[in-house]
Amino acid sequence: MKKKVSSKDKLDDASLPVVHRKAAGIDIGSRFHVVAVPPDLASESIRTFDSFTGDLQEMARWLKDLGIKTVAMESTGVYWIPAFSILQEKGIEVYLVNASLAKNVPGRKTDINDAQWLQRLHSFGLLRNSFQPAENIASLRAHLRHRDNLIEYKAAHIQHIQKALMLMNLQVHHVVSDITGVTGMRIVRAIVAGERDARILASFRDVRCKSSLETIEKSLVGNYKLEHLLQLRHAVELCDHYQQKIDECDQQIESILQLLQLNKSAPEEPLPKHRHRTKQPNDPNFDARSYLYRITGVDVTKVHGMGPHTVLKLIGECGLDMSKWPTAKHFTSWLTLSPGNKISGGKVLSSKTRRSTSKSATMFRLAAVNVGKMDSALGAFYRRLAARVGKAKAVTATARKLAVIFYNTLRYGTKFVDPGAEYYEEKYRERVITHMAKKAKKLGFELRELAPA
Repeated sequence: MKKKVSSKDKLDDASLPVVHRKAAGIDIGSRFHVVAVPPDLASESIRTFDSFTGDLQEMARWLKDLGIKTVAMESTGVYWIPAFSILQEKGIEVYLVNASLAKNVPGRKTDINDAQWLQRLHSFGLLRNSFQPAENIASLRAHLRHRDNLIEYKAAHIQHIQKALMLMNLQVHHVVSDITGVTGMRIVRAIVAGERDARILASFRDVRCKSSLETIEKSLVGNYKLEHLLQLRHAVELCDHYQQKIDECDQQIESILQLLQLNKSAPEEPLPKHRHRTKQPNDPNFDARSYLYRITGVDVTKVHGMGPHTVLKLIGECGLDMSKWPTAKHFTSWLTLSPGNKISGGKVLSSKTRRSTSKSATMFRLAAVNVGKMDSALGAFYRRLAARVGKAKAVTATARKLAVIFYNTLRYGTKFVDPGAEYYEEKYRERVITHMAKKAKKLGFELRELAPA
């Protein structure tokens, strides 16, 4: 039998304090949006607007006329972005809510119910606003993400170049470390231009290439066919086309960095020398490190595992204002790099880190993998932890340490100083000896150091 719900079991809205009195909720869709406002503000408290720009502007005017101060909406795909921008332009505070945190009651899933549910939760202050960077940082982030996409598209055509060479049995990749390097691209462009003599092609070898002229000449004796040459030419042209678009992105990114440094005072100390002279293949074609130093006032690239390109992308994702997170623990929790806290009945059920698609967390993890190969304190920490609990947990723990260093560097201007791997090993030895001494004393023994032989 269906249990009758008494009035005492029902949720009494009056018992909850109202935080946002003039709040609205919007259920975002691809073709239309459903808007819910408090019933006492309008006779028609629920309205539907199409996703066209004119309808969105009408929606914003309607909310403004009702005196709505704040609006809550879910981050549904990319459909929320136009509505978010138009509402902000009208001076309405927009709360962008994670959909998993605002689930409706199961069994009553409709667009109208979702909008009403969002409006009620938001009016009681039960929804948490997602992080949104400033306008310049958001523009920087969009350009950097687009640049990463262009690099992926270019990489696909580099693979097409390698495939076309293999079809003609030109095994350049066996004698050249990087097909997109100086030697590789000289040879490829000469083949596209019509050169077929292996000796002439081998003469394009750069002096830094480790393979000899004879070895390169042997690898360039192939079976040239028209269909494969056409594939090679198209792949090279498309690769050059995407490189041109990447250069255009770099120009836009540099102009944004110039705007970000306008109101920044120049650092008192000159920019320290870079730890590495070599430039990574996908780094921007301008001096990003100098811009970052003038904008932040501290050399973040001194942190192991963080090159100029990585720091630039992290600032694009996280912004420059670290005060949005009260402490470093809040920052690492937002990145989903801190341990979970699933407790019931006083028992820890799980301490696994939450799953996330955060690009910032991914970059910190990649930096942690690189740090694990370095002779540094963080590298020693990674290697010791990897031997004890596995590489996956070691990557997460090291990434969290890097995130804390990044937070403290940007917020407090803390300069990173690496004590070295030997310092870490000595500290670890001291901790082990102290623990063993306490355990021996508890068992009734005394731990003594052996006299040197």
